[in-house]
Amino acid sequence: MDRLKLVLQYFQSNSESISNGICIILSLISVKLYTSFDFNCPCLPQYNKMYAMGVMFVPPIILLLLGVLVNRHTGVLMEEWVRPLGKRAKNPAVVKFLLSSMMQRALLAPMVWILMTLLDGKCFICAFSMNVDPKYFTGIPNSTGLELVKIMAKVPCKEDVIFRNSSFRKAVSRYVRCYSQAIGWSILLFLIFLGAVARVIKPCFNHATFLQTRYWSNYLDMEQKLFDETCVLHARDFARKSVLQFFENMRENVTVRMPLSSAPRYSTVQNEFGEEEEERLHGITRQDQVDHLLQTWYECKPELDVTKMAYKPKACITWEDHSGRPLFSDV
Repeated sequence: MDRLKLVLQYFQSNSESISNGICIILSLISVKLYTSFDFNCPCLPQYNKMYAMGVMFVPPIILLLLGVLVNRHTGVLMEEWVRPLGKRAKNPAVVKFLLSSMMQRALLAPMVWILMTLLDGKCFICAFSMNVDPKYFTGIPNSTGLELVKIMAKVPCKEDVIFRNSSFRKAVSRYVRCYSQAIGWSILLFLIFLGAVARVIKPCFNHATFLQTRYWSNYLDMEQKLFDETCVLHARDFARKSVLQFFENMRENVTVRMPLSSAPRYSTVQNEFGEEEEERLHGITRQDQVDHLLQTWYECKPELDVTKMAYKPKACITWEDHSGRPLFSDV
């Protein structure tokens, strides 16, 4: 149980691992969908190629869009791309790195689907059986009175009556499936070779630039995450203060007369109850202040220099008697 908690904490703290996990899940979903998909070629010359290409490329487009939507880098990339300059300049290298990372993960599930369709061969047979020259095969059913194009279009339909006692359909199907599998394995080999070459020649380039780009891309992701978490904490404490203030205002006014010497100090009550909440509110206690803070965060991101500490104003509370003379103050 403890190991499971550690794994969950790791994935919660590492957005890159979450993105990789989502891409792997989408890939497994694509495999499951394809294996459970009932492929039925229409076996008509005007529809075969359209149906097969639709099955081969429409689901990958959907999986690509899903991969882009669920990737956290998509939101970070768009926010960094469209935000005003403010006090922080945009880094094109960081934007390119985020785009590259997003597309690499988003393309995983579509490529799995396309490779599975090519290695299976059904879509390829349905789309290109009409392009095969039948003179290289024997046993063509020429006694049916159908046109040659229509006969070739019925090759994917093994239950058709014209191929009942003929080996022609199996021969053509094997021929087209060989081409389909050859293309699928070639694409897979090319992708593996491309990844290996990229991994080998990567140290040949300026590795410091890559480290800087990856660092600032991770910084943007972490900065937005921490800002969202801080806003959630502020909203919770702000709502709690607002509700408590509402209940306090609805309560009847009660006057308690006590000697000044025995009166509880405001600082003591504050330290016992609301010191942590006041710290989380950061002095933002009105709606216009919250709106101004959010607007400023969007229009003018802070400079990347944490040595410049902002001035934090302190509140001074003074108690006065009925005549207006100050009794004591607390900061």
